[in-house]
Amino acid sequence: MTVHVLQGEREQARYNKSLAKFDLTGIQNAPRGMPQIEVAFDIDANGILHVSAKDKNTGKEQKIEIKAGSGLSDAEIRRMVSDAEAHREDDKKFHELVGVRNKADQLLHATRGALKEHGGKVPAAQIGAIESALKDLEDAMKGDDQARIEARTQALEQAAQALQAAAS
Repeated sequence: MTVHVLQGEREQARYNKSLAKFDLTGIQNAPRGMPQIEVAFDIDANGILHVSAKDKNTGKEQKIEIKAGSGLSDAEIRRMVSDAEAHREDDKKFHELVGVRNKADQLLHATRGALKEHGGKVPAAQIGAIESALKDLEDAMKGDDQARIEARTQALEQAAQALQAAAS
């Protein structure tokens, strides 16, 4: 897992300044979303940023120090804060879209898993409806239309209810 340390005020990483990257290795294989990584940031009296990432399950930890001179000048900071203010609404929309995409992605993953595990307990017609809803959501995820992604997510949730019943 790569930890990317950024400095800035924007929601999207590409609008912030990259300070450093480092890898946390030795993480045990686990189902998606299960590893628990704790990332800590600490600035000492000399202005040195200490960043650590620790896998809570294995205790493996990586650290990096970022010297004070590698950051932004006061003028750059003022410009970035001003830029963040000017793009506050865009950043809010982006944040909401990311949340919708994450929910949809989790549903796709969970539904595929449930389909593998419990698909044999569900009538073929319902399996077809679920697979169609999966494809529709995957197609919606290729774009940035939040309303379309939300609608396809809701459609997949409804189609997948048969899987939930079969799992019970």
